[in-house]
Amino acid sequence: MTRKHGPWTIQESTRNYRNEFIEVIEDEVLQPDDEPGRYATVRMKPGVSLLPVDADGSVTLIRQFRYALGRESLEAVSGAIDGDEPPLEAARREAREAAGIEAEEWTELGRIDIDTSIIHCPVHLFLAQGLTLAETDREGTEEMESVRLPLAEAVQRVMQGEITHGPSCVLILKAARHLREQGRDA
Repeated sequence: MTRKHGPWTIQESTRNYRNEFIEVIEDEVLQPDDEPGRYATVRMKPGVSLLPVDADGSVTLIRQFRYALGRESLEAVSGAIDGDEPPLEAARREAREAAGIEAEEWTELGRIDIDTSIIHCPVHLFLAQGLTLAETDREGTEEMESVRLPLAEAVQRVMQGEITHGPSCVLILKAARHLREQGRDA
């Protein structure tokens, strides 16, 4: 059954791969110029990224080995949304599990799309403040280290290309601007 998809017409869709996190779909299409073609997309579980900021303006980031990169990455606390879980609840859960942090104040800083041409994976961004420490509850695959540093240094590391995780880069910059606009510079 054909269906319109913006200026494209999808004639047939085939799921080529699926696991609990991703799904790869290949569509037989009529392109906007009416030429036949194929278009592959990846759908991933939606996610959250959160930036805990202490009263003194320090942030907690996570350093961990990332299999796809083959190296360690310094990132905001991030994770997938489970099922119908609201994004804020996922952010609260990830803060506790990965960083052992609970927060009294949560500010939603929007949503980003990781790669709009082939990947569908919205990531909701949150600033967490009013922090208290709790126990972490990391999964067996999660060997990570919490790294605490001034927000200004995190911004500098984004600008110098030392922090490369897309949602983390956007979140750190948005959080710094939000706090500056609120008169709570770090």
